[in-house]
Amino acid sequence: MLKDLKPRNALHWPSRLWIVRHGESAGNVARDAAQASGADRIELAARDVDIMLSPRGAEQAAALGAWFAQAGADDRPDIILASPYVRACHTARLFRDHGGTDDDAPICVDERLREKEFGILDGLTTSGVASVYPDQAEFRRLLGKFYHRPPGGESWCDVILRLRSLMDTIALHHAGRRVMIVAHQVVVLCLRYVIETLSEEQILAIDRQGDVANCSVTEYRADPGGGLMLVRYNDVVPDDAVPVTAEPERTGGVRG
Repeated sequence: MLKDLKPRNALHWPSRLWIVRHGESAGNVARDAAQASGADRIELAARDVDIMLSPRGAEQAAALGAWFAQAGADDRPDIILASPYVRACHTARLFRDHGGTDDDAPICVDERLREKEFGILDGLTTSGVASVYPDQAEFRRLLGKFYHRPPGGESWCDVILRLRSLMDTIALHHAGRRVMIVAHQVVVLCLRYVIETLSEEQILAIDRQGDVANCSVTEYRADPGGGLMLVRYNDVVPDDAVPVTAEPERTGGVRG
């Protein structure tokens, strides 16, 4: 169902806006292995910002670019905004390299699109949070994922605050353009919250309906009234040759 959105400063939005989650990362693979073995921590040597795409994640990003390459110029972005995390930047470059946009289309890194920060819970599995920091597991149960902020980390509200600033920048500098954002699962959901002026209950209901798939596309278009219209959510490349992967929302600092 299409949803008509008329936010503040609606006339300044891009003509098209795509929000893409990065391809499957080495962190996703390590997380699955840790959870399968019942480990408290994920075995990763690099910091979260430096986690790379897995081979399958690179295939997903390339397939997404090839999918967009089949469309006309008006159906492809002319600028890409990316999280500074390696897995997001690599996804954006592979998308461009495989025809998703023009070869000279800029990829602009913006730290406001970074992954939600997990603070002391970073790198822990769900069972690891309960084992190592049972007080934080209880706080999250009481507060819910929307408001819980682990020490040194962020709540969803904190992510939303920086994304409101990002959307103001997009309205100021990219009005009327075709913009793609490449970021992370929580960022995709929180951008829906901001753009569609959703409530806590509404965005968490969307979250419960299913995971955000790697390299999935959420799209908005400008409507005749100057607002934004949701066209599709969590849409993936229609190609069985590229496996679709998704990441469940984490209790703690599982890298995504």
